[in-house]
Amino acid sequence: MCTGNCAKCLGITLIPLAILSVLCNILLCFPGGKVASSTDHITNEVLYLGGILGSGVLMIFPALVFLGLKNNDCCGCCGNESCGKRCAMFTSIIFAAIGFVGAGYCFIISAVAINNGPKCGNGTNTTYIYPFHDGDYLSNRTIWSQCPEPKDVIPWNLTLFSLLLIMSGVQAVLCAIQAINGLIGTICGDCCGCCGGS
Repeated sequence: MCTGNCAKCLGITLIPLAILSVLCNILLCFPGGKVASSTDHITNEVLYLGGILGSGVLMIFPALVFLGLKNNDCCGCCGNESCGKRCAMFTSIIFAAIGFVGAGYCFIISAVAINNGPKCGNGTNTTYIYPFHDGDYLSNRTIWSQCPEPKDVIPWNLTLFSLLLIMSGVQAVLCAIQAINGLIGTICGDCCGCCGGS
């Protein structure tokens, strides 16, 4: 497969993942599916915008670059189209690195959020706290009763942050694949003929 076609496939895969990551982050702004009365009632990691900035915005730019690589020749150089394609493939390595950093940011934020658990009220006072420590709620469902408000916030946060964790992991792998693909395209040209394949 030509390196340009491979990059296009990766770009097509990254765009829906980026959109879904943004949607997950937006949904996390509504703890338990309900409108929060204050930002103090939203889990801190939601406000770090891992899904919007990391796996969303920082992933759209690489995805668009990857999509355009099939037809991009960087205007060629000295009339040599193969050289221009190599320039474009080298540029894709830089954008793959940007995407990898964004996905890594979302992955770390999601992992920390899953470990900390949601911020919630205990029903007796209006201050929302983190009742769980070191992911203890993941293996002991009986302590979920420490978090009655908002209703269903634990499965809500756990599901959405798990989705973000998985999607950002997939995005990181795809960006790493494109970095390798871009390196091959830079060294060998677009179709890896190594002797002037277009």
